[in-house]
Amino acid sequence: MIMKIQKLAGLALPGAVACALLTGCATKTASLYQWDGYQPQVYEYFKGQEGVPGQIAALEAAREKVYANDKTLPPGFRAHLGILYASVGKGAEARQQLTEEKERFPESSAYMDFLLSKLQ
Repeated sequence: MIMKIQKLAGLALPGAVACALLTGCATKTASLYQWDGYQPQVYEYFKGQEGVPGQIAALEAAREKVYANDKTLPPGFRAHLGILYASVGKGAEARQQLTEEKERFPESSAYMDFLLSKLQ
């Protein structure tokens, strides 16, 4: 019985080493979108602790960072920014952001049309 356990333990170590080597060689795929800055601002919006102008400034800074890194804004970024602009009375900026969201993500057209209709 002890011999069988020792044999199994002897087989487990090379198996664990092989798994570790294969895992270490795996390449990380790049994200399609850069989410940096967007998710914390959505969280802050729902917590209601940070003022809307601060959130707009943070999202604008995040957008500049995304563009500087030659990355793509995630779905919902422009829509959220548009909603923030609308809440402070900047209808033209809100309309621009919602329209861009609709163009970049056609699957959001129905919702963006609804939000755009509320701006008029």
